Amino acid sequence: MIDEPSVLDYFKSLLTFWRSPPIKIPGEDIEVDSELIDSYDDQRERHYDEVLGGDDEILEIEPHTQLEDGEIRDSQQFPWRAILSLILALAAQFALEPGPERTWITGSILYIIAAVFLVWAYIRGEFKPAPIPEADHAVEPMSVRTIPLLLGILFSLVAFILFSSNRFTWLNTLLWLTGLTLVVVALWLPASKEGSWYATAWRYLNTQNWNLKISPWTILIIVVGVLALFFRLYRLDQVPPEMISDHAEKLLDVWDVLHSQTSIFFPRNTGREGFQMYLTAGVISLIGTGYTFLSLKIGTVLCGILTLPFIYLLGTEIANRRVGLIAMAFAGIAYWPNIISRIALRFTLYPFFFAPALYFFLRGIRTSNRNYFILAGLFVGIGLHGYSPFRIVPIIFVLAVGLYLLHRQSIGFRKQVILGLLLMGLIALLVFLPLLNYSITNPNNYSYRTLTRVGTIERAYPGSPLLIFLDNLWDAMTMFAWDNGEVWVISVTHRPALDIVSGALFYLGFGLLLIRYIRRRHWLDLFLILSIPLLMLPSILSIAFPAENPSLNRTAAALVPVFLLIGLSLDGFLSGIESHIAAPVGRGLVWVISILLLVWSGYQNYDLAFNQYQKNYTLSSWNTSEIGEAIKDFTVAIGSQENAYVVAFPHWVDTRLVGINAGFPTKDFAIWPEDFQKTAEDQGAKLFIVKIDDSDSMNALQNLYPEGILQHHTSKVPNKDFYQFFVLPE
Repeated sequence: MIDEPSVLDYFKSLLTFWRSPPIKIPGEDIEVDSELIDSYDDQRERHYDEVLGGDDEILEIEPHTQLEDGEIRDSQQFPWRAILSLILALAAQFALEPGPERTWITGSILYIIAAVFLVWAYIRGEFKPAPIPEADHAVEPMSVRTIPLLLGILFSLVAFILFSSNRFTWLNTLLWLTGLTLVVVALWLPASKEGSWYATAWRYLNTQNWNLKISPWTILIIVVGVLALFFRLYRLDQVPPEMISDHAEKLLDVWDVLHSQTSIFFPRNTGREGFQMYLTAGVISLIGTGYTFLSLKIGTVLCGILTLPFIYLLGTEIANRRVGLIAMAFAGIAYWPNIISRIALRFTLYPFFFAPALYFFLRGIRTSNRNYFILAGLFVGIGLHGYSPFRIVPIIFVLAVGLYLLHRQSIGFRKQVILGLLLMGLIALLVFLPLLNYSITNPNNYSYRTLTRVGTIERAYPGSPLLIFLDNLWDAMTMFAWDNGEVWVISVTHRPALDIVSGALFYLGFGLLLIRYIRRRHWLDLFLILSIPLLMLPSILSIAFPAENPSLNRTAAALVPVFLLIGLSLDGFLSGIESHIAAPVGRGLVWVISILLLVWSGYQNYDLAFNQYQKNYTLSSWNTSEIGEAIKDFTVAIGSQENAYVVAFPHWVDTRLVGINAGFPTKDFAIWPEDFQKTAEDQGAKLFIVKIDDSDSMNALQNLYPEGILQHHTSKVPNKDFYQFFVLPE
């Protein structure tokens, strides 16, 4: 006889939800095992991949009878609940768009109703995310090459000591890279001789007849790639048009690198990690674009573009390739990742290194293959040389493993995953070694920027730290639908971080994973949900300066799981259409809906990036390029850079940027009015650039040089005119 569970057993099962689903109590409806349904779906997908050559997954819409919720249901039932939930979500996000009568009430009510229909559609099988790929664990051989490991650790220790000068030298860099390589070789598991990449490449090169197959899926990937390249490269030299002071700091650091000051941590302007400086130095050396805004843009935009393939791979890792393609497509055209790449600061490095690190990490957990953990460690370590908010990433991966260990999916594989995490941490530590030395010897400099936001070094907390944190958390989690902050440099201020389509799909995807987690208790669903606020913590923890939250730069890596949820959401909706509406109507509807949503999203993101952002940025930034061009013309025609001046005025142009734009990267053209008299000793023609409303300086110059010639320069930008005051040689 089987004992029936007691009420106490039932409540215990609820409290220990990560171990197993809640116990069924007498009187509940009998459900078919959801994992059994997923297994059936997986087998069916594999069957069609075999039949169709693995290239027509997006077109496969064979209708079938579904078994769900304890009853057999006709698959041809119209999925009106799913369609209504999507329409309501789109209407909700549309209601939250900026406008003169904008209010959160209408959008919130519509989102709540959309959530009700989403749950209903999920239960009825009309709207649910693609199944998580099955684990494919390998047996850990626990082998290691002892001599390379010991030599690698020895070289790394010597390099660590030599990094104390805060300089990369030929010696310490060679020792560091040699030690890292030896450790990787010592730990790396070789593939079988037949299955190794070099064996595959050799067989391919020795094939007499090469058969190149271009499938419909390949064409789709190419189309999405071209679309993403258009959005990332179109008018790159014009959007955005002007540099700000941070760009001056970067280019001065790049100048130092190219003049043999190869710093590990760059102390200028409260300190920065060095990856972008070396990347830009490489761009200048290889392409010859000089110390310009474009040089900075080329490096960061390239990083933004290279993030997209890993978003695709992540989609295949957590679901299927259609999820990956959708996520990559919407991320490729979205204004958020586009702007943080184009602004040419370090912001895009946060998702650029997080995406591959997450991909190899998740693949390592699913396969228990240590090589993937090693690769993840490499990207984590390099990422720590990129942008300060990346420092939260190692903590997130530790928490992810903790979540995995608490769930039943880890049973039998916990030791292997813990070992993988330790290897990942070791490799990341070795890559981080130069900065580790600096952080130990100069802890205040290394942590200053973070501590000024989290602590009270720069200013006292404006209120209760706990309440500020909770407010910041709410503001960050609602920025996708409501307000992405007030920083005009990296956003269209006070509007949602996502467009209407992406915002609606994101919140539907968030709801889908939450529903599936409650029903199935898979650790990956919970991790994807929690990873978003965790990756946004560098912005949320701005307790001393809450007005800086949310910010699209310090939350940048969150765009990776955000667009994965968008991919899961749309894929789940399309799957409901495919399985409930027979071909060819269902197939046609899938294509029509997909194209319409992508076009709608693309149209709005184009307007956001190339019209609204461009206009706001142009009006908000100073026209240092125009002033630089005026000085350049002067030096070419009649004068010298030594006799060109920009009269300093509070909250006006950064005169270092004027020098960079004029072609003199290290020249600061600033002069204060009290120093005008000193210029009288200089021979030759002189040029003074004066702010249009700086009448005191203008009068002083005219009194000093009564024969001077005054010209009014009309700027291309309203309210950015300036005076040019010429003094001809005597």
